[in-house]
Amino acid sequence: MKILTDERCTGYARAGHPESPRRIAATVAHLRSQTQLSVEWATPGEKVPDEIILRAHTPEMLARLALPEDFDEDTPGFENISGYARASVAAALDALKLARNGEMIFSLMRPPGHHATRNKSMGFCYLNNVAVAVLEARATGAKRVAVFDFDVHHGNGTEEILLNHPGVEFFSVHQHPAYPGTGTENAGQNCFNYTVAPSASRLAYRTQLGRALDDMRSFRPDLIAVSAGFDAYAQDPLAEGTLLPEDFHWLGQSLRVLNVPFFSLLEGGYSEDLPDLVMAYLKGADGK
Repeated sequence: MKILTDERCTGYARAGHPESPRRIAATVAHLRSQTQLSVEWATPGEKVPDEIILRAHTPEMLARLALPEDFDEDTPGFENISGYARASVAAALDALKLARNGEMIFSLMRPPGHHATRNKSMGFCYLNNVAVAVLEARATGAKRVAVFDFDVHHGNGTEEILLNHPGVEFFSVHQHPAYPGTGTENAGQNCFNYTVAPSASRLAYRTQLGRALDDMRSFRPDLIAVSAGFDAYAQDPLAEGTLLPEDFHWLGQSLRVLNVPFFSLLEGGYSEDLPDLVMAYLKGADGK
């Protein structure tokens, strides 16, 4: 198991904001201290050329990242947020390369990305890491790429960017109603949404996750990009999910048994138990 992270991604914060540096720092500390998984650590590579990011985003959006003004009430402007966002994209691209080489890989970086649309940063997300990586995969030879998004919030940005893109299918399991209010039905020819009511039973949640996994299997992808959000956890403060650590372990196992290369990128997850949830998922993905 390889973990991509960079302690510098903890270098920005706003008091009281749930997307805090502790999400990464505490999870890194937990993974470094555990003995159940053999973990190899790596840092993201070089700066990503603009042309790769511009497959997913507009030039105007990239320019806007250089301004230290808030994007919306959830998405503050920080000094050098462009650099932090680009580093998160770089980790996603490295994860793609490692997965193609047969490695099990998890990108433990911030900021997350799946709410960032083609032309707007929103929902704690500045650039759409998973969409950039998927479009790079398609541009470099992947024939059929699936995105599996199990964050409790709909990956509206990923859906918008990848809508009707040939060779790509998007599968999102999320709570509704919830932020950002999208994902109530399928979109276009390739975006499939599976909604779960607030406080639905674990069985109902697992049923929807299983449906999405089965449908993704039918797509027969040669590569899977996972938006791994852990905010469907029963104790997460930002939603009304009901999943427990063993459910995230099951998700990791379920992806592993598909026998398709996959890489996972951290999206949401705001409880104090995030380190344990990530650990459960990684154990499942690693066959433990």
